[in-house]
Amino acid sequence: MNDRPSDKEKNRFTARAMRYASVGANVGGVAARIAGRRLFGLDPERGRDAASLAAALGGLKGPIMKVAQLLATIPEALPAEYAAELGQLQSQAPPMGWPFVRRRMAAELGPEWEAKFASFAHEAAASASLGQVHRAKGHDGRALAAKLQYPDMQSAVEADLVQLGVLFSIHARMSPAIETSEMLKEIAARLREELDYDLEGRHMRLYGLIFKDDKLIRVPEVVPALSAKRLLTMTWLEGKRLLDYRDRKLEERNQIARAMFRAWWYPFSHYGVIHGDPHLGNYTVFEDGEGRASGINLLDYGCMRSFAPKFIQGVIDLYHGLLRNDRALVVHAYETWGFGGLSNELIDILNIWAKFIYGPMLDDRVRTIADEVSPGMYGRGEAFKVHQGLREKGPVRVPREFVFMDRAAIGLGGVFLHLNAELNFHRLFEDTIAGSDLAEVAGRQLEAFTAAQVPLPEGVGSTAAIPQG
Repeated sequence: MNDRPSDKEKNRFTARAMRYASVGANVGGVAARIAGRRLFGLDPERGRDAASLAAALGGLKGPIMKVAQLLATIPEALPAEYAAELGQLQSQAPPMGWPFVRRRMAAELGPEWEAKFASFAHEAAASASLGQVHRAKGHDGRALAAKLQYPDMQSAVEADLVQLGVLFSIHARMSPAIETSEMLKEIAARLREELDYDLEGRHMRLYGLIFKDDKLIRVPEVVPALSAKRLLTMTWLEGKRLLDYRDRKLEERNQIARAMFRAWWYPFSHYGVIHGDPHLGNYTVFEDGEGRASGINLLDYGCMRSFAPKFIQGVIDLYHGLLRNDRALVVHAYETWGFGGLSNELIDILNIWAKFIYGPMLDDRVRTIADEVSPGMYGRGEAFKVHQGLREKGPVRVPREFVFMDRAAIGLGGVFLHLNAELNFHRLFEDTIAGSDLAEVAGRQLEAFTAAQVPLPEGVGSTAAIPQG
């Protein structure tokens, strides 16, 4: 008997209710305690409540973990105590066992699914918050990676988004320094997209077009005949963990860092798209014939974010405004991003964070990404200053586009810190943004997105004529 996923895994009330039961009471209890103490004029016991909330969420090991870690990177997205606790949570999930995998694969490819592969490993090669990956081999001899989504993930995501709303409501009771409504919309949209493996396959094809014949970056190739709505099969790219190279020679570490920089900034500046989850597990390193680091394999494409060309220009304008100390251009850049009604004081506060993000690119010399700063302290000092400033002069409304741009920039910086790379980031940035003329970006974006069958950013052209298959 073959239960099709369309019947089995829709957003069922029962699955959603089970998830609420496992966490909703605890999260709601934290919110109720805070609300009650504030009602009677008592100071919130944030440290204790934060630990209780982290304990409640930590038991899920699901999509909300990705959200929690994202929020921990944005100053004032959550109270500092909550961000500290949530930032320590891990998003790894226990893998599904073979009997469960076999049933899931039959639901995606039919009862004779094993005959479609030359071999298929019973044990998962990797597991994460939404699914797990198995090594396989195709009948054409190619090594494959089969990414299989866990069951009831749509229900889990919807339930977790409700809990995220509870988190933000807690924050709203604590005199927040930023307004989070747009953040909630953005996170919800991206998290729902991560469930769409067909869309992820299209994004993989897009990056394959962008980095075709590139010497530093390799992209897996989608295998459509072995893919389905909740199964994405691609070519397996051999590589080693990025952290295995921390003790290699500086030349090799710099080679990896150059590849990482290009893998992130080139698609953004030339095509208006970013890899929104620069987690260490999403990259592996390939070597040359002599065993030296040569470049990176860019793996997971579930969390992507595309931008209209005007937003790209805003990022470049902010860079030039900071570089030339041109305050008018800086303000124009913030307004282009979607920040509105900014006072001079708020602009100064935002500039603290902007100078932290752009700092290495503004400094025309060979250096590490953050001189004399450990990975665990990266951005902490600047975040504290922004926290204090926004408390006094806020609130400020964070535009949607900022959320994953900020998350990705912090994550990328963390990778450079782990590698302890020493590069002239200013020159790298100048070389990468060359050719980022708005009209040219728009033309490249339209051509590449259409060829890969990826929806264009909101407000850019139309994808109505793009076939959906």
